Formats: sequence, C-alpha cells, structure tokens
Amino acid sequence: MPRRIALFGGSFNPPGLHHRRIAEILAARFDEVRVVPCGPRPDKPGVSEVPGPFRAALCDLTFGDLDRVVVDLFDLEEGEFTRSHELEKRFSVHGEAWHVVGSDWIINGAKRKSAIHTGWEHGAELWQSSRFIVLTRPGNHIDEKDLPPHSEIIALQLDGSSSDVRAKLLHGNDAAPLLTPKAARYIERYGLYRGNNPASWSRGTLAGLNCELASDPRNERAREWAEKFGAFCKSKDPGFILTLGGDGTMLRAIREHWRRRLPFFGVNAGHLGFLMNAPDAVFAAGFPPPDIIFRQLPLLFIEFEMENGERKTGYAFNDAWVERSTSQSAWLRVSVNDVPRLPKLVADGALVSTAAGSTAYARSMGASPLLANSPAWLLVGSNVQDPPHWKSALLSYDSTIEIQNLEPESRPVCSFVDGIEQGRVRSLKARLSRAAAAELVFLANHDMAEKIAAIQFAKI
Repeated sequence: MPRRIALFGGSFNPPGLHHRRIAEILAARFDEVRVVPCGPRPDKPGVSEVPGPFRAALCDLTFGDLDRVVVDLFDLEEGEFTRSHELEKRFSVHGEAWHVVGSDWIINGAKRKSAIHTGWEHGAELWQSSRFIVLTRPGNHIDEKDLPPHSEIIALQLDGSSSDVRAKLLHGNDAAPLLTPKAARYIERYGLYRGNNPASWSRGTLAGLNCELASDPRNERAREWAEKFGAFCKSKDPGFILTLGGDGTMLRAIREHWRRRLPFFGVNAGHLGFLMNAPDAVFAAGFPPPDIIFRQLPLLFIEFEMENGERKTGYAFNDAWVERSTSQSAWLRVSVNDVPRLPKLVADGALVSTAAGSTAYARSMGASPLLANSPAWLLVGSNVQDPPHWKSALLSYDSTIEIQNLEPESRPVCSFVDGIEQGRVRSLKARLSRAAAAELVFLANHDMAEKIAAIQFAKI
C-alpha cells in the first residue's frame, strides 16, 4: 500500500492553534503531513507583509515538534508560489499525495465552477484525477454532489483563524490563546503583525525559562560551567539553548538546532568568542539573565555545482568559500546578480560572509567587520593577485553571488561552509536566506555592537 501524504499548504500568516490541531488530526490518518507555507502570492499581497524568515520561524515553532509532520520551506526559500499541480508532482514520487482544502473550495463543484476549477492552474484536470481531504467546520453544509471524485471529509470542531489573530494583534489585543506559547512569545518579541516593519532585534528577558545545554566536552571550563548551570537545563520545553564553549561550539549548535527556532545564549569558554557572552558578565547578571537583547541573524543559502556535475544546497551562519586545491592559484569568475563583476579573479580563493561572520575568516583576510544588523554582507578575496589591490566588496541584502571556477580541470578548488569541507566544486552560488535565521542572545550591556567597537578601536 503506498504511503499517504497530506499536502497541507497555506499562507499560515500566522499559524495558529487551529492549524496545529488540523495537522495533528491529519497525522493520525496519514503517513506524513507536509506543511508548506507559501511564497509570495499575486492574489494575496498581504502574505508578504511579514518577511519570510519570520513566517518560516513561526511555522517551525507551531508544527516542528509534531510526529509525522514536516514543515517544508522551499516556497519561502525560493520566494515563489508553487501551484497545487506542481506540489502534487513534487511529492507524488514519494507516495500518494492528497490535497488538504477547506469546504469553501468545493462549492459548486457539481457545476464545474468551484474555486478549484476556476482558481487553480489545471484545476479541472486536478478535480478529476487528484485526491482531496475536505475540511469542514460546524455549520458548513456540504452537498455530496459537489465533492471531487476522489475525496474524504474530515469534520472539525475548531475555533480561530489567522485573520482573527492578525486583527487582535493589530489592535493591541491578546492573541496568545489562539497561538502556541512559543509562537506567541516570538510574535511579541519582534512586534509582528502590529502594522509596521518588524525589527531584527529586540530587548527582553530569559528569566523564568528552562534551557537545553550544548557544550564543548573537551573544554574544561565548559564542563565546569555545565555543572553550575545544570539546575536550569531541563529537556522538557526549553526556552533557549545554553551554549558553553567558543565560537566553534556556537556554530555547531546553530547547525544542529536552528530549525527548532530557540534562541542561543552563549558563554565564552574559548578564545575570542564574538558570538558569545563574557563569563564574568554572565555570572554577575544572574541566570537566566533578566535583561538581554535578541538578534535574529540570517543564514546564507548556498548552492554548489560539484566537480562531477551534481548539485547540492546548504546553509551557512558565518561564511562559505572556495580555495585552491593545488599549488596553483585559482582562476575565478565572480558575478553579482548575473553580472560579471570580476571576470577573472586570480587568488587563493574567495569568500562570502554574513555580517555576523565578518569577525571570523573574513576579518583575517583583511575585511572590516560589520555590525550584526548591517543591511549588507561581504565578498572577500584571499591573497588576490589580479585585479591588483582588490580585496573585498559590500553586498546588498538582495544580492546573489556566483563564484565559478574558470579552469576546473587544471586548477581545482574546494568549497567550505562554516569551516566544513564540502569537496571540489565547479561553482558556488550564495545569497542571504529567505527562510533560515538563527537568534543569538546577548547581555544588554555587552551586545555584539560593543564587540565590533572593540575591534575597530583596537581594544584588547
């Protein structure tokens, strides 16, 4: 018997408890539920009023802990709206795909005038050939003649809607009863759905929250502090991830846990610790710290063409780069938004970096570090021979960079993501992610901005 996959698409703007309950009901009947928050929609311009990374985080916070439920962010990541027939084609190779629709979508189906017939691409064809789960609420009457040929009905006993949540938030009312606790905290933290552009940072507190520990077991101080903070580290419903170690430990924690959308609070047991908090300040402030700054920082979305022609994707929090694999310099073409800006870069390699990662490898290559909330990211050359004197460039938020190897056979290059080797590549393409971000937490008086100031003004 084929696996049954429920395709639960929507704007989820924002996702509420009613959406979560629907996902739970579907998961009890299907082998897998795919929650697909849509990208920009021409028929619903309001969907894009809240940026993709916030919508993606809210979906992960609402559905991420449910068995058999997978939140798929490809629409948000690509900034596109995938039509229903394309969704079916994408997932039918993995099983029997069922479209989840509300009962309003099938009204007048017998007359071939339903919203599916008139509003979906290839709607008439899908009506006949596809499978549908039709959701009904109390008071909704369904004429069985209007049902698609292959359909099942699920009767719901639910209250609430995304429009109810938005209306309450817009007017300053309490919407928490309609949301999961984590989603409610996240919306409050960044002022979402308040009628203005949400900020990427917020002042708040971790007081009263449990944490989950991510620690460097090889670091003696980290092991000692793990015992000290042990009373606050509980696996049940953690509110943040306590990271003990250096920047490498933080990068590993982000790589493993960013989809959980929990804030990361780091205590530096390493060396420089640009992504961490100073231990003396942490111990003086009390734990969990009552006065902190949340910073939501974007990840890079990376696409590789490997040496054998295979294509791969990945995410980086700090940086990604290519570097020569032999004694010969690399010959690279660097394009920005498909325009060749460096037709032939002769160098040891080239790197792209987020603002948060600008204090790492990019800085050692000679680039100036950026403030965490700078509306820019970096392209940096390593030991550049040609063009003469070129070192780095600032990139706007909407830029896409492609680094191509001009001589892959004779001058191979390897790629790296946050220091992890990916193998030999023909090209690397990068942009700031439209869906992936990580929240870092800093003591209010010892924020990342102070660390950058210390670098620029040569404080030790």
